[in-house]
Amino acid sequence: MRNAIDDFIKALALAGVSLDTANIAIDDLGCPHTKKGLPSGKMAIYTFQMNGQFLKIGKAGSNSDARFRSHHYNPTRAKSNLAKSLLYDKEMAIYNLDNANIEDWIRNNIHRIDILIDKDVGIFVLNFLESFLHCKFKPKYEGFKNQR
Repeated sequence: MRNAIDDFIKALALAGVSLDTANIAIDDLGCPHTKKGLPSGKMAIYTFQMNGQFLKIGKAGSNSDARFRSHHYNPTRAKSNLAKSLLYDKEMAIYNLDNANIEDWIRNNIHRIDILIDKDVGIFVLNFLESFLHCKFKPKYEGFKNQR
């Protein structure tokens, strides 16, 4: 992930924005992982991976702790989230996932890496980082399947 962030900083410079790597922290929660809250004064990109494939990459502004911490673990908490995508994916049927076990399954089987950014850097940088990582890693559950 560090190489991706270094590439992002170079791309950001092309847009006339300088960003010191000290303003970006990579928090590799691993697999299994424990959910954490969004630190005060931070924005974040969160990533979910399984077997080296990115499944979901999303963003959370500084006032979006619930989105960052819990929305992707329960299919009823948001219109679009990782849990819902996993439940609808026929390839995932081998794991016997359902609404009752999906949260624990995600925490025990999905590798999570968060990228924390100082909120003062601004929402445009956060949006660009999310898009940059989408382009670089092509997550399985981003956008509509027929658009990928």
